[in-house]
Amino acid sequence: MTTRPLPLADSMPAASAAASGCHGGRETLEAAARAAGKGELLDGMARDYPRGPHDQPQSMCPAFGSLRVGLRMRRTATILSGSACCVYGLTFTSHFYGARRTVGYVPFNSETLVTGQLFEDIRKAVFDLADPEKYDAVIITNLCVPTASGVPLDLLPDEIEGVRIIGIDVPGFGVPTHAEAKDVLAGAMLRVARKEAAQGPVARPTNAITDRPTVTLLGELFPVDPMGIGALLAPMGLAVGPTVPCREWREQYAALASPVVAAVHPFYTAAVREFEAAGRTVVASGPVGVEGTAAWLEAIGRAAGVSEADIASAKQAALPAIEATVAKHRIAGRVTVSGYEGSELLVARLLIEAGADVPYVGTACPRTPWSAPDKEWLEARGTVVQYRASLEQDVAAVRAFEPDLAIGTTPVVQAAKERGTPGVYFTNLISARPLFGAPGAGSLAATVNGAIGGAVRLNRMRSFFTGVGTGAGAGYGHTEVPVERAVTSWKPAVKKAKDDGTMTDIGEK
Repeated sequence: MTTRPLPLADSMPAASAAASGCHGGRETLEAAARAAGKGELLDGMARDYPRGPHDQPQSMCPAFGSLRVGLRMRRTATILSGSACCVYGLTFTSHFYGARRTVGYVPFNSETLVTGQLFEDIRKAVFDLADPEKYDAVIITNLCVPTASGVPLDLLPDEIEGVRIIGIDVPGFGVPTHAEAKDVLAGAMLRVARKEAAQGPVARPTNAITDRPTVTLLGELFPVDPMGIGALLAPMGLAVGPTVPCREWREQYAALASPVVAAVHPFYTAAVREFEAAGRTVVASGPVGVEGTAAWLEAIGRAAGVSEADIASAKQAALPAIEATVAKHRIAGRVTVSGYEGSELLVARLLIEAGADVPYVGTACPRTPWSAPDKEWLEARGTVVQYRASLEQDVAAVRAFEPDLAIGTTPVVQAAKERGTPGVYFTNLISARPLFGAPGAGSLAATVNGAIGGAVRLNRMRSFFTGVGTGAGAGYGHTEVPVERAVTSWKPAVKKAKDDGTMTDIGEK
């Protein structure tokens, strides 16, 4: 099979991108990408993932999101093409978060980037990996510099010996957050699966198949949440379908077969587009708390064509238990919420139903139609909802509202604790718990109340360590402020040493 050379009409964009590297700045890299023929790609990303008035939120490299999705899929190989420092950081982070699979890497230099050899190297790597005995799909991801240089992954074959080849661009200057990068890959895989299903019969998923209509769940959920949602749906004659992003390729077909899709995480714009192209109905929000669960069951039931009597039965079966759990696990205090997972508004709703005062919710994700019910519910209760929240906005909210607890990203938690306000990291301590149904209603109280109750201990530690590690007190063993010494010019001393013959110029004998 002959190879196709990289079609570079002008080598200047590739050379410019290679010279500037990842640190060249968003404007420089975006201009290079457009000059290299990636304008349509970037325009699509701007529509799907608008950055917002303040450019974009501070976030880890967005490609971590798509990398994480690929590494969680069975029989899937993952290759990265980007600067070595970026690939090192991404692989380190993925293994830190529990990935147990090798990440492929196609290196490059200025010459291979400009001449098109990088594309040929990627093509060879894909052919070398595409073993149908091992893989259903091979995912190749362009990071910033290859995207800015116009490396055309769309010229790769769609499949090699039955192994699907999925090429995606996930540049930091085009995808604002790692959460949305999950959607880039999820949408790309759903698009391929949808086209395959349209051509004829496809393989059945290996897990159990139900004879009831299913509801696909959109978003990475805590493991017990799908089971809890299944119990909520059962009285309506519905069952839980796959969760997207999926864990194996065959689940894509089952996800597309569900008549209803629940966008419990509201930022999966590309994935929603594929579901709507398949004729599926997408329902916003999720079953959080009493009011949220009631509204969600009504929306799901009507979208699935369930009778009003069955919807009423489902509500009657679920709501009393949730109401009792919320009443038992109360939260007293003011809490600000911020994060980049996409479930921040749902968490805020649950906190408010449990009795907390939540004056501010910030999310790094964009505003979409699928979070509209949560935004309206929160704003009706006086909560400020900030999409595309920056770190500065989240920290300003902590200062302005003086909460008893700040839930947020690591720097927000750090800023809160420096002020003597307890803080909890959203990703590890809040989103890593059940959120829906009765289990979700009781999951937050212990963590939130425990953190608020730790304020006395936090401030005792804060007063003990005041001044340590800052300014002149930085480091270990400093007991005195260093004496500031006057800075004098060294030139007169050098001239005198030369005149005395005690110093000679370098090279003199």
